[in-house]
Amino acid sequence: MKNFRGSIKVFLICMGILAVFMYFNNSNLFTETEKNDPLLLAHRGLAQTFPMEGLEYDTCTARIIYEPEHPYIENTIPSIEAAFAAGADVVEFDIQPTIDGKFAVFHDWTLDCRTNGKGVTRKHTMEHLKRLDIGYGYTPDGGETYPFRGKGVGMMPKMGEVLRRFPDKSFLIHIKSDDPQEGGLLAEHLAKLPSEQLELLTVYGGNKPIAKLKEELPEVRVMSKETLKSCLIPYLTTGWTGYVPEACKHSQIHLPENIAPWLWGWPDKFLNRMERAGTRVILVAGNGTWSEGFDSEEDLKRLPDDYSGGIWTNRVDVIHPLLEE
Repeated sequence: MKNFRGSIKVFLICMGILAVFMYFNNSNLFTETEKNDPLLLAHRGLAQTFPMEGLEYDTCTARIIYEPEHPYIENTIPSIEAAFAAGADVVEFDIQPTIDGKFAVFHDWTLDCRTNGKGVTRKHTMEHLKRLDIGYGYTPDGGETYPFRGKGVGMMPKMGEVLRRFPDKSFLIHIKSDDPQEGGLLAEHLAKLPSEQLELLTVYGGNKPIAKLKEELPEVRVMSKETLKSCLIPYLTTGWTGYVPEACKHSQIHLPENIAPWLWGWPDKFLNRMERAGTRVILVAGNGTWSEGFDSEEDLKRLPDDYSGGIWTNRVDVIHPLLEE
């Protein structure tokens, strides 16, 4: 009995030491952080916004936009330029392959919602897509007015045009499919860029095209559901030790704000660990289902104190001035 009690005592002491280690190794009390503003990732450039409530995957968001507060159409060179001018550090844009081997910068799988075209976007040539009016379908009042109709003719850019126009800017490129061939085709295009520009790019999308892209261009930062799982699940298990899994390195992590607090060392130690691993952390509003952003003063109040990671925003023109204040 005496030996049993002694073993229990040793066990409790060990558990106490372990608990103290876990606490201090993941506490932010003594963590040094740079007092920088959050990195701003502008979704689709400077875009028209719409309510997130009640969205389905086939909702035509161009038909439910708010009353326009600016003249920009998403995924266009003017909207990207405006986003950077408004304070964006990174701009996200969407790509669709064309039947002539190009990449169009456009969000939708089909043309019917936003444009005066018809059919699947990727079943057309870039020349055809260039002739469309990409502002044709936007309406803030159920079809009574179309404020961008006629103003978007010829404005769907090629990916190459965007990258040539902004060679020193950081982009997040979104592959809109799970086709591995698309990842291979994108790798062919990106491989032609100078290494210093390639370092500024991150690509995210379906598991298969991202895996193919990473195989062809291992130096490119990527993200998919699979890369997130491969990073975060082991980190939840072992991150209390300070260990960063190999899958987390040189990547990008999008964290819904309701999940982030469960990660070891959140926010400062977690951000420091990922920065040392060459990984960018982007905080997404809500649960991340519908690209919710930190888009208002009320949204910013939910950020951790002195937060210096990245945030996803649909209104960089609103958020940057608030952070400057």
